[in-house]
Amino acid sequence: MLKPKRVRRRLVLRSDGNLRVSSYCFLLVFGTISLAVCLSTDAVFAQHSIAQLQQSLRQVAAFDEADFATLAQGQTVVNSLPTNEKSEVAVCGLVGLEAPAEVFLQSFRDSMTRKSSPAILEIGRFSNTPTVDDLQGLTFEQRDLDDLKECVVGDCELKLSATMIERLHKELDAEAPDYQVRATSLLKLMLVDYVRDYLARGEAALIKYYDKSQEVRLADEQRTLMAASTYMNNVLPEVSEHLKGLPKAEASIVENAIVWSKIKFGLKPVIAINHITVYKRQQNPQVVVASRQIYANHYFDSSLALTAFTHIPGATPGSYLFYENRSRVDGLEGAFGKFKRGIVEGKALDGLKIILESSRANLTAHALNQTESATTAHAERSWRGGRVRVAYVFLGLLLITGIVALLTVGNYEWKGGLTGRLP
Repeated sequence: MLKPKRVRRRLVLRSDGNLRVSSYCFLLVFGTISLAVCLSTDAVFAQHSIAQLQQSLRQVAAFDEADFATLAQGQTVVNSLPTNEKSEVAVCGLVGLEAPAEVFLQSFRDSMTRKSSPAILEIGRFSNTPTVDDLQGLTFEQRDLDDLKECVVGDCELKLSATMIERLHKELDAEAPDYQVRATSLLKLMLVDYVRDYLARGEAALIKYYDKSQEVRLADEQRTLMAASTYMNNVLPEVSEHLKGLPKAEASIVENAIVWSKIKFGLKPVIAINHITVYKRQQNPQVVVASRQIYANHYFDSSLALTAFTHIPGATPGSYLFYENRSRVDGLEGAFGKFKRGIVEGKALDGLKIILESSRANLTAHALNQTESATTAHAERSWRGGRVRVAYVFLGLLLITGIVALLTVGNYEWKGGLTGRLP
């Protein structure tokens, strides 16, 4: 049996001993604005001209003339967007590029589970019938395993459901010499059971986190995020309906995967599981990637990300990559919530801009290499190399709902310093 006895560890700002700063304060979260405007499905993002694209973005992403002027100069546009909840942080971004939809689609599909950056510690994909073997490459941090010894419902360092926490107490002996091996095996088994249940029952199986005093129902969180997304509901109604369990025929699914990843953050690595669906459409946007987080062991209550590739015939540049995400985390509330939010949003915008600009450079190179590969074996090798180069871009944008861009921010320290730092 585990023995629940703990003193919870918190980060504390020296300038105010009563301020508790959770360790996720440095994370990047992306989002989109919720507008109270009823938009016509046919009018939004069914663009055939730059003017139509701009009109659509005014409606769904609050872009203005200054943003379009910046875009026309070949620069990337990123915006911080308002939210209705204190626990949400939102940004979106747009970049022009010279690459066809097929290049974008193939690049993403090829690199979806490739470990292509030092920030991605471990990564893998669940099979159609998930087994523990799918998690063979996943490891758990020593301190996370130690924290499980004191984990109780309503007070746990890891995000788990009440059922999971109770199972830990029933099946683990904290004093056993092989405790770490058994704890690792049990955690993996519980995650596999969860993914199996999700594949069988969908939204009804989504976890109910009970690591804090109030239970957080992921199904409710995700419904709120989807309802808040004007882009989701008005630009991509068939994608929205599919995510709600009511698929439409207008968009075909070309990739549907459950991906797990362990990502390096400054204070605690995050293990996340995401349901990634890639849609190919006849109309613009031609390719849409939706990433829903169905589990995270730290920081996140919910997250939804969308990336859309659209092509404008005759325009220069000829294609655009639009990204949005709405994420809900715990800890942006309280007396210093506005201060923390400002830091997170500022870093988020910087990170998103870097990611989008890298996407443009690598996709353009990829498209060029693909063209050259049609005539020479050397170009074929270059094209394959190009696929490797773009891998990090798409993992950064989509794999864990856009959070990768600010991994280096984990080393940032609040002005005034931090006490009570986690080891």
